[in-house]
Amino acid sequence: MFAKDRILLPHTAVWCGVLSLLAVLCFHFPEALTSQEFRPVYTSDFARGLLLVGLVTTFVAGTVAVLADQRRRLALTGLASATAAVLLGGTSVPLDKVEATPYSLGVDWFILSLFFSAIVFIPLERYLAHSPHPVLRGGWRTDICYFFLSHVLVQFILILVTASTTTVAAAIAVDPVKALVVGMPLWLQVLLAVFVADLAQAVLHRAYHRVKTLWRFHAVHHSSRDLDWLAGSRVHLAETVLTRSIVLLPLMVLGFSAAAVNAYVIIVGLQAVVAHANIGVRFGWLEYLVVLPRYHHWHHARHVDYWDRNYAIHLPVVDMLVGSFKLPRDGSWPEEYGVLRLETVPRGLVAQHLMPFRGDREYEEHVA
Repeated sequence: MFAKDRILLPHTAVWCGVLSLLAVLCFHFPEALTSQEFRPVYTSDFARGLLLVGLVTTFVAGTVAVLADQRRRLALTGLASATAAVLLGGTSVPLDKVEATPYSLGVDWFILSLFFSAIVFIPLERYLAHSPHPVLRGGWRTDICYFFLSHVLVQFILILVTASTTTVAAAIAVDPVKALVVGMPLWLQVLLAVFVADLAQAVLHRAYHRVKTLWRFHAVHHSSRDLDWLAGSRVHLAETVLTRSIVLLPLMVLGFSAAAVNAYVIIVGLQAVVAHANIGVRFGWLEYLVVLPRYHHWHHARHVDYWDRNYAIHLPVVDMLVGSFKLPRDGSWPEEYGVLRLETVPRGLVAQHLMPFRGDREYEEHVA
């Protein structure tokens, strides 16, 4: 069932080795490589401890893989990366006070997000999978690239989103409404923010499917032939900026507090991963209350009856309100995922980012 998982050992070595090297570089160049917004979330001691785990894992997994003659080139690459990290100071790199900088890359956000997502969802998807595809399924390299790009460029994406919403929100905001929202307790603000944001996202999501120009961007996300925790990262950068801007706009117009908006951002990040996860658990009545894997998987189904269904990312009631709710009562899952015309989306991050700007050109290289 998971025959290809035998190559996980060398891949574990190479990924832990590369992440360890990136972590050491973050210690050397924190102003340039770490996200200013994310730095307060963790301490340097925590980062050093995690780096030690990465180095030990690399040397153990890499050595075993070499001795077992499993993808030795990958294993040796991981060992070489970890060795370079140790030579550059390893866990003992001194860290001075980090000065504020106007721009920086979110390499720290990428490392921590990838590490913890992998250790949580890979075991879950192995033992609770709906579809028994291997961890390193087809297209995983492309999705890792999307994951890297969206996390490393997080500050620049935030700048674009803020620039596109702040002026508009200030122009159309209604002060009495903002005062009413701000006066609500935080828990109520968060619940209301989730509903409002999901409604805005669902309307835009339907436009992505029905407007040809927008679909060429959104088709990238639907091109994944296998769904798991990583597949949700496959989103065109232009769509990322547009979606976040449209979703954030009503929250700013209505005057939700920064704490409520930040709570929503955390919720949407977690639920986006869970919704795409390859977890075949039946949640019963909860599937009609919260968007869970089976619900969103039907949205990705390569099935003509579902191409215009299940747009919500948080609350199925949003789809019920706008008439796009559809979920089989028999507990069944889609048999196949992907766009209806596979030839319309090419492989690879670069080709997929150029695709929307190339008109109606047909591609010979299919996603399948």
